[in-house]
Amino acid sequence: MTLNKQHIIKVALELLNDSGLEGVTLRKLASRLDVKAPALYWHFKNKKALVNEMAETILQMEFHNLTGRKNNESWQDWLVKIFNRLRKALLSHTDGGRVVAGAHLSLTMADLSELAMKTLVDAGMSMRQSRLIILTATRFTFGHVIEEQTSVSEQEIQDFHFEPFHQKHPTLTASIEEYFSAGKTIDDLFNDGLRMIIS
Repeated sequence: MTLNKQHIIKVALELLNDSGLEGVTLRKLASRLDVKAPALYWHFKNKKALVNEMAETILQMEFHNLTGRKNNESWQDWLVKIFNRLRKALLSHTDGGRVVAGAHLSLTMADLSELAMKTLVDAGMSMRQSRLIILTATRFTFGHVIEEQTSVSEQEIQDFHFEPFHQKHPTLTASIEEYFSAGKTIDDLFNDGLRMIIS
């Protein structure tokens, strides 16, 4: 089979799902593709270039049809939908948040930011305020997903001393219990935080 960039990225994403970002190495990828590692350098000069292409593929799965808001839709509701779609894209792969957050020259993220900023400017907001809202919401989404995708081991949970923590941090503990006792979920937590940024 001819080795092409799209197939390499597909297998790299499979490796990502199996092993996480640390497990994606050109050596392991070459082994999965049953080729020698130097064959990959025809398509990607290093791991960073590969990860950037993986990020674009992750984003394009969700944003291949990026469209503006409808006439009867508020910019706030439209923006919440856009960032929920971004979160969905990042959560679609193991360590997807880290992969996309590290792709600083992503054309798909640039397209998303351009459309989002233009939407806010067209709604009457200043360019400076539009930029700050979109940048803050983007970084909030990346951080939220990276935290969601960072698992705590059973051993870490067993070794953690909860009672002294509760005693030292009563307000923090009470606020967490209060929020989730009302039936709120991690999805609600994301959207409540997002709406605070947007409002």
